[in-house]
Amino acid sequence: MPPTSATPTTSPLLWAKVIDHTRCIGCHACTTACKSENEVPLSVTRTYVKYVDVGHFPQTRRSFQVTRCNQCEEAPCVTACPTAAMHRRPDGIVDFDKSICIGCKACIAACPYDAIFINPEDKSAEKCNFCAHRLDVGLEPACVVVCPTQALLVGDMNDPLSAVSEIIHRDAVAVRRPEKGTRPKVFYKGADQVTLDPLAARRPDGGLFMWSEQGNVSHQVHSGHPGHGNSSAAAVLSYDVLHRAPWDWRVSAYTFTKSIAAGAYLVPLLLGALGLAPFTSMTWGLHAPLVAMIGLAVTGGLLVWDLEHPERFWMVLLKPQWRSWLVRGGFIITAYGGVLAVHLAATFLGRADLTPVLGWAGGPLAAMTAVYTAYLFAQAKARDLWQSPLLPAHLLVQAIVAGAAVLLVLNRGPGPEVAVVVTFRLALLAHLVLVLGEASMGHPTEHATLAARAMTRGAYAHFFWVSIPLAVLGLVFAAATPVIAALAGLGGLFLYEHAFVQAGQSVPLA
Repeated sequence: MPPTSATPTTSPLLWAKVIDHTRCIGCHACTTACKSENEVPLSVTRTYVKYVDVGHFPQTRRSFQVTRCNQCEEAPCVTACPTAAMHRRPDGIVDFDKSICIGCKACIAACPYDAIFINPEDKSAEKCNFCAHRLDVGLEPACVVVCPTQALLVGDMNDPLSAVSEIIHRDAVAVRRPEKGTRPKVFYKGADQVTLDPLAARRPDGGLFMWSEQGNVSHQVHSGHPGHGNSSAAAVLSYDVLHRAPWDWRVSAYTFTKSIAAGAYLVPLLLGALGLAPFTSMTWGLHAPLVAMIGLAVTGGLLVWDLEHPERFWMVLLKPQWRSWLVRGGFIITAYGGVLAVHLAATFLGRADLTPVLGWAGGPLAAMTAVYTAYLFAQAKARDLWQSPLLPAHLLVQAIVAGAAVLLVLNRGPGPEVAVVVTFRLALLAHLVLVLGEASMGHPTEHATLAARAMTRGAYAHFFWVSIPLAVLGLVFAAATPVIAALAGLGGLFLYEHAFVQAGQSVPLA
């Protein structure tokens, strides 16, 4: 039975767990009990035990870490989830509702502990939830029941007489990644820093782990540093599990097509407002809103395609959880699409005189369409590379580059072309400055530094470094061969966005 107190507490029930690594023997009983109790399929785990070997033979030791959801007080997955499928119960347990999960993987990107996964059988997100169904009927979680050394304890953190509360307030305990401000409710006693820090130990040569040969698996991430780690101790991983990076090339492509959708409308609007291009032109009346609408449709298609439950995409708009920037972005895109539809209707009905007025609504919505992804990425607290305060401005610059490039391809008129070329060059130059700044400057955390290294010198370096000469080519030849320059600029933009999105997910979290 869960620990109880003889004296009732006045504070509300708040479940917490202590993992006592002075007792853990690394037997994996908790892992197998969890799989059995919760019918967790092969290839994924709600909890597992990581092994790290420390020292040089014969002076060696093996350290264990029981890895699972941390039941955060300020859970990033709850904030990021667009449908409240991830939610925090009054008793502190972060639980999930598979019936309303759309499989967007925003919760996975948000979790700093890599504790959430997509169930390969039902395509919904799940994780450890303290066996809430057992706690609700007075039973302990399955992992606690089977642990042969009582290394796992669960109890009411607010009850001063519970064993969990006593350990938390009496002994030296640690939590994982406290700098993220999530206020975890899983406390580690006697855990080794080489296991708590996912970058402390190096990966074994050739991916030869104990009981497994992992090698290099596409779009998968596991703990450990590909070099020597950041620990002063000689530490090497001996057992670990793979985790899939949540967002693949479709999210990279979505940021690119969204830049086109926003920029194709913003650029002619800005030129018209500055008196550099007429609002009576075919570019403003038809080309701009049509290209923007097509870009928006492709963007929406990519977003729905990336969902594990695409048939539930409507829940983002009809059952929204408003703190999620996936929801806010969905409404921004919908509103922007509505303005574009009205703009096109006005043009086809011969009321082009109304279109400049529509710019007062379409312009801000286009700008928000361009930049909201920066706030969506910022909710991915797990990924330090995406936390740059310059990201909203950079996404706006990318949208202007994309919009001007599209207009260079479509518009061959002698008037607006000069202004479009100048706009394209200025935006592309700003983009290059921001990109090279990202590559050359220092980063505030080791996680961000390793992600930037993966982008510029690692697995995604070829995308990154090919994007630079393409952008330079677009900058130099914009006036002489605008179509080739525009295509080069667009190609460089896509390659950079792909490198940035994928490298940001390449650093291990568990």
